[in-house]
Amino acid sequence: MEFSCKDFKVGKCQGQKLVDGEAMPLVLQPPEVDKADMQSLLLALKSNQDWFEKLIIKNSAVLLRGFDVKNAQEFNDIVEAFGWDDIRYVGPAPRTHVYGRVWTANEGPLSEFIYYHHEMVLIKESPKTLLLYCEVPPPEGGETPFVPSFRVTERMLEEFPEAVEEMDAKGLQYSFTALSKNDTSSMRGRGWEDTFGTSDRVEAERRAKALGMDMEWLPNGAVKAVLGPRTLTRVFDGRKGRRMWFNTMVGMHGKELSSATMADGTEIPEKVVKRCGEIIEEESIQIQVGEGICALL
Repeated sequence: MEFSCKDFKVGKCQGQKLVDGEAMPLVLQPPEVDKADMQSLLLALKSNQDWFEKLIIKNSAVLLRGFDVKNAQEFNDIVEAFGWDDIRYVGPAPRTHVYGRVWTANEGPLSEFIYYHHEMVLIKESPKTLLLYCEVPPPEGGETPFVPSFRVTERMLEEFPEAVEEMDAKGLQYSFTALSKNDTSSMRGRGWEDTFGTSDRVEAERRAKALGMDMEWLPNGAVKAVLGPRTLTRVFDGRKGRRMWFNTMVGMHGKELSSATMADGTEIPEKVVKRCGEIIEEESIQIQVGEGICALL
């Protein structure tokens, strides 16, 4: 698909890569200085919604940069302009509601590494599109990384074809522990009341069941959630038949509050998990943090 839109011009950003002939992320900027205001951006997005969504599919990520988006309220207006489904976050990461459909990212300590993952990959119905917004760039600098998932599958199939096909055929089973109360000293420290949006155990169990989870209450007031089988790879419409590495095996395997095995209980070889983590890091695209909005598929 050739780029053709009078409401945007193509730009560049530090960390951008060319993957299979596509710029990732594709950077879109105002066509003129006087078109950088919020109302011009909203009008451009609403007028070109189908075109914009096709770009996300084609390039995996689109970064809007140079537009005057001042705060979470204005970012929420942009989110609402697309009319996409609103899926409430369910998972172990501690987060705070900011405004409308806007939440903070993981509020765990900066000393902990957040493993690459598809958002809410544990849940049967995960969001199709994720939008990120940086309101105040950190003065010490930073990066927002993402990974073209199909490249991970391709490379894992090259190195571990039998293991990949076995995991894909059996599916994966995950478990994570939701604490009795929120603990922001951990990147997995979200309490079960916050996770399921209720303080009633019976209602929490009902909501967990609807999400495809089995629950086990622990003596310390925490709850262990078990999910599976879940897919290892997934093919999405419009993505050239590519098998996306649609799992969080590396992030949950053998961790303190989580686990990942094959759905029949077979352990995943440690060398496979370790090498997968290395491949993901090698394929990652590090976008320099700055004012902007990034839409990821």
